[in-house]
Amino acid sequence: MATDISEIEDGFALRHGVRKKKKKAKFKDECTIPPAIPKHALSTLVMFSPRSKKAIADYVEVQAREKVLHTEKIKTEHVLGHDYECWDVHTNKDRYWVVTDPTNLYSHDLFPSLDYTLSFHIGVTTRMMHSSRGAPNKAHKSRFMVMWRKWEQAADALDTAEEAEDFQAVGMRCRETLTQMARALAKPNMVPHGEAAPKRSDVVNWSSLIANTVASGQHNDAIRGHLKAMAKSTWELANWLTHTSGAKRIDAIFVIDATHTVLDTFGTAMIRHESGSPEQCPECGSYSVEVEFDPDLMPDPYFSLCGHCGWERQEKGMN
Repeated sequence: MATDISEIEDGFALRHGVRKKKKKAKFKDECTIPPAIPKHALSTLVMFSPRSKKAIADYVEVQAREKVLHTEKIKTEHVLGHDYECWDVHTNKDRYWVVTDPTNLYSHDLFPSLDYTLSFHIGVTTRMMHSSRGAPNKAHKSRFMVMWRKWEQAADALDTAEEAEDFQAVGMRCRETLTQMARALAKPNMVPHGEAAPKRSDVVNWSSLIANTVASGQHNDAIRGHLKAMAKSTWELANWLTHTSGAKRIDAIFVIDATHTVLDTFGTAMIRHESGSPEQCPECGSYSVEVEFDPDLMPDPYFSLCGHCGWERQEKGMN
């Protein structure tokens, strides 16, 4: 027989299918874990750069074709002279890591660890950039192989550079690259009649003669002036880096990029001049005419093709 009123109440409740509501114990130092915050509200609780956040969100929406609900930068890591931003992006269907630069996204399902994802991203993109950097296309690579190899050696030296002396050495390699460019593009008939040819290592004067040849005529006045000014300033910049004390990585990056621009621009102008390729396709009128260079086709190594209609023609090149 029940001797306590609480036991009587409990028995009555069980017989009639009524469960007594138990009171929760209260603790002075109780720690409450809050529920998950709705994804649409997360953006109001973090600090971010609006411009960067929008760029990342737009990228994910285009690539994944999903609606972005939340974007948050987790960290920035500096590796081999390059900054990689790591973002956590929630969409209406999935969740992604987005790593820059170049930018790519990785699903959390396949890449649950950010550290692993970053290592994977750096490995893949470094290999891609290393294999594609240098000459902008196959025609450049084939026609100016030696000068582009010189530039690649300068870029490789920058990758491993740590001290001021290493960055100065990058400047020296860029000078050698520009000298090689002048030698690769220069021809005796570029020197005006009655004038003495510049020395082989005189990059500034040879660049001026090359510009006069590949961008001749009144129509090309602006291009010709640009080529000359670019070559002169880049040569002076490479000399400055070679001899400056306290050179920094950013200084070497400026010189590497400037040298690449000179090689690219002069090389493109020379290919257009040598090949004699039409600006427009004679069949369909498209401007999508590409010039290719194949040394095995000598003495006419250039050929043109239209990316729009497929028209092809071997050019009478190497003027």
